Amino acid sequence: MKNMLALVVGMACLAPLTAPAQWQWIDGNGRKVFSDRAPPADTPEKNILKQPGGRPLAAAPASPPVTASAVAQPGSKDVPKLSGKDKELEAKKKQAEAAEADKKKNEEVKLTATRAENCARAQQSKAAMDSGQRIARMNEKGEREFMDDAARSAETQRLQGIIETDCR
Repeated sequence: MKNMLALVVGMACLAPLTAPAQWQWIDGNGRKVFSDRAPPADTPEKNILKQPGGRPLAAAPASPPVTASAVAQPGSKDVPKLSGKDKELEAKKKQAEAAEADKKKNEEVKLTATRAENCARAQQSKAAMDSGQRIARMNEKGEREFMDDAARSAETQRLQGIIETDCR
């Protein structure tokens, strides 16, 4: 019984070792690609470097070094061209960046509007404090209570701080 339990535990420990089934190949642009899925059908057999099971298929071909002249000349044959999937990816990336920029702009507009509203309210409240009229507030019990000079001074300072930060 103990031997059977040890065998089951041993098999359970070995099961995850088969999980990292990974493919490795060189795509049309000369970049190494690692994936858990098989390469596209148009990938030549010589470019598949590794398949699941750890069996290497071919030695990695040495890619020619990229020279400055090849990079500088866009019409050169050595410069890889973007495939349709890469163009779609770039378009989606640009679209996501534009959406992010719009989102930031909208947040900035909302923040500016909130600051302007806070500024206007603080200026109105400060004008009421400076008028010298008696001002009543509600306390925790819901009772009406008039502000004394100390509370009035503290509230005036608080409002002045809000005006300084939001009314720039």
